[in-house]
Amino acid sequence: MKVLITGTSSGIGKEIADKFLREGHHVTGIDCNKSAIQHTAYRHICMDIRDKMHYPELGPFDIVINNAGVQNNNDIDVNLKGTIDITEKYGIHPGIRAVLMIGSASGHNGSEFPEYVASKGGVLSYTKNIALRIAKYGATCNSLDFGGVLTELNKPVMEDKVLWNEIMEQTPLKRWMTVEEAADWAYFMTVTNRFCTGQNILIDGLEAGNAHFVWPEEQ
Repeated sequence: MKVLITGTSSGIGKEIADKFLREGHHVTGIDCNKSAIQHTAYRHICMDIRDKMHYPELGPFDIVINNAGVQNNNDIDVNLKGTIDITEKYGIHPGIRAVLMIGSASGHNGSEFPEYVASKGGVLSYTKNIALRIAKYGATCNSLDFGGVLTELNKPVMEDKVLWNEIMEQTPLKRWMTVEEAADWAYFMTVTNRFCTGQNILIDGLEAGNAHFVWPEEQ
């Protein structure tokens, strides 16, 4: 199958691209940074997804995965508007099999930087919009809303023992997800899955659901 993935130069996006390549698919990656993948079935397009006026004519693709994201003053423009623009350009057509959004647990619980939370919350709603629109093609659209993932971007807390211990206190599974696990989820939801659609799937080691029931101990 032909797969389009944004944000493939590092982290989750790179691992997702590697996963699809290992499984024998053809991958086109879009990133504002240079390629970090060398493979005969991989094509890299160095592009800022905010620049929709210069999107090249590509595809058609069987699968579109919106992974590109930032945590800075461009959160809304990249994480939300960029996701919308890429999907509208490349993800809605007869023959599409699946569109996948990489959301965030913060889109569910609001616990992060304001603009980032707003951008990811918008992605959750947009996921349902696309699911409704591409269902007529027999296609699915879901978001994978990860909590902590072991990536370079998260090193500020991963390498701070105090902060890391605090995070682990809030995470019942006592660990974060690896990029390999994230890629396996992306592959499953776009290739194996054919019926689950319009869902915002929270994958956070139960951090968001870590509620403590308060009641007197039985005597």
